[in-house]
Amino acid sequence: NGDDFCAGRFNTGGARPNEALEVREFSDHVFRCYGLLRRSEAPVIAQVQGRALGFGFALAAAADITICADTAQFQVPEFNHNIMPTMVMSSMIDRVPLKALMYNVWTSQMISPERALAIGAVSDVVPAAELADKVAALVKRLSDSARPAVHAVKEYGVNAQPIDMSKAVHFARSLHALVNSSSQLKRK
Repeated sequence: NGDDFCAGRFNTGGARPNEALEVREFSDHVFRCYGLLRRSEAPVIAQVQGRALGFGFALAAAADITICADTAQFQVPEFNHNIMPTMVMSSMIDRVPLKALMYNVWTSQMISPERALAIGAVSDVVPAAELADKVAALVKRLSDSARPAVHAVKEYGVNAQPIDMSKAVHFARSLHALVNSSSQLKRK
């Protein structure tokens, strides 16, 4: 299974144990996936209606916006299976406060959507019956918005957080002037 593979316990059919390079090559696919989510020019929206465990929780946290049903559940179960959870943690390190992340990793507790919202792993919790409509409305809103503005918000959100405040403000000023003066920006 995938957990065994990530932990280096998979077997390629022979008697030899897996080599670190094989495990790294496999895990690089996961890290590239997280990178693609972050580098996408378009906003990445996740919809969670059931259980999001491990990689599923990581994808939900890594998305730009995550809307989940009030019946959803989240968990980082890797620690229960003697699997180093740093792959999952790397998707959440800039999204979830460190104390909450460490607690969720070490306890491996299933958490509610309300708890996921409180720690910043998801953006909104809605009744399960309204989930698809809520996501569709958000997709329509972003699709109907001026593309340069949508992309600039994503660019700023991804790049401004790790820089110091004065540089973040300068970056915001530059993007604001650039995008708001664009002929592509829809005026209402």
